[in-house]
Amino acid sequence: MTNRTFGVIGLAVMGENLALNVESRGFPIAVYNRSREKTDKFMATRAQGKDVKAAYSIEEFVQILERPRKILVMVKAGKPVDAVIAQLKPLLDKDDMIIDGGNSLYEDTERRTQELEAEGLGFMGMGVSGGEEGALKGPSLMPGGTEAAYNYLEPILTKISAQVDDGPCVTYVGRGGAGHYVKMVHNGIEYGDMQLIAEAYDLLSQGLGLTNPELHEVFAEWNTTDELNSFLIEITADIFKQIDPETDKHLLDLILDKAGQKGTGRWTVISALELGVSVPTMYAAVNARIMSGYKSERLEAAKAITAKTTPFNGDTKTFINQVRDALYCSKMCSYAQGMDLLRQASQEYNYGLNLAEDARIWKGGCIIRAGFLDKISKAFTDNPDLPNLLLAPEFKQSILERQEAWRTVLSTANQMGIAVPGFSASLDYFDSYRRDRLPQNLTQAQRDYFGAHTYERIDKPSGEFFHTQWGS
Repeated sequence: MTNRTFGVIGLAVMGENLALNVESRGFPIAVYNRSREKTDKFMATRAQGKDVKAAYSIEEFVQILERPRKILVMVKAGKPVDAVIAQLKPLLDKDDMIIDGGNSLYEDTERRTQELEAEGLGFMGMGVSGGEEGALKGPSLMPGGTEAAYNYLEPILTKISAQVDDGPCVTYVGRGGAGHYVKMVHNGIEYGDMQLIAEAYDLLSQGLGLTNPELHEVFAEWNTTDELNSFLIEITADIFKQIDPETDKHLLDLILDKAGQKGTGRWTVISALELGVSVPTMYAAVNARIMSGYKSERLEAAKAITAKTTPFNGDTKTFINQVRDALYCSKMCSYAQGMDLLRQASQEYNYGLNLAEDARIWKGGCIIRAGFLDKISKAFTDNPDLPNLLLAPEFKQSILERQEAWRTVLSTANQMGIAVPGFSASLDYFDSYRRDRLPQNLTQAQRDYFGAHTYERIDKPSGEFFHTQWGS
């Protein structure tokens, strides 16, 4: 058996599937996992008959890789990544390459890049999206680091990534931690998208009383439209069909309403706050998951707190169409926030991001893949300096045509007592962004009153500050 072209450390779900993906494209691989039992199981089952060699020590793993070595690390973000790097470093030679394909915090990737390149080793932080199926059949890959490192890995990355009409779903994202930053924002958009879909489900199921089979029909139809065709809408339609074999009931109705999170959505919101970028839909999505964790308190509150609400009494079909329009408008705002965060982070951290390409590589393989990403990519191709997606002609027109339905849905949700934090945050974002004057003139007056923080005037040159002795 020849030396291995590529190595994978970590045989959890994503590591296993990426390893098999690489091997299926013609690259002999080596695999290593800290647990020997995990390695043995993988070799005896999924790797059977494939060009895969298992190593049972980190030293053996390094020895069977051809030089310069290419090593993909797929372990839990944080200290486990640093631990693997510490084990590898003494065993590697100049120009060997470590690729971190986990959901690492971009700041950790920046640090690791600087440390390893100073020692003559290559390092790349690469966002990977697509879940289990995407990892095996072709994910969206977001590699960041030096352009030389990307060029070295490009022959493999372009083959293992998802393939769409305009090329592989991988590109050189940008410098330093850019790859993991883009993946983090991808996940923030994903949080927003999932929350908005959940709110549409809540309105139709609790508000209108639609059954799961009826919901399946609605979402399956939505998935055929240019606006909402996407992976998340597709799997949502499937979820409504699933029957639990144990109870013969719809499985969705048996799932506890407490949502987990691994941290990338929260990281996105924190980064946005640090950069001063408005991402209210993403924040609403993170907060909704936190609120869902208050299950025991909510059960008590449901008994103790009553609200005066009005049952739905309109035309069902009309309202379903209005919810579809509200969902699309809210999704546009969520993506607009994500792209704005990428734009401003690129300027702050000197990433050199190409927003048109970032949107393009999300068209296949990844969780947020959607039909309208073509339109987003085109908007930034037509105008690379576009400050906000809502200003692109097509998106602006789409929202203007649908905003009446959007507002009707929020008003109806309020009357029915159904919380729609993502829809609301998106509409607030739209209404705030489109206004030439907001009430923060009062906020600034208050700040000057109690703290002498000064203010600017609309009738004076920008950058000239004033203070008033209020009340005197």
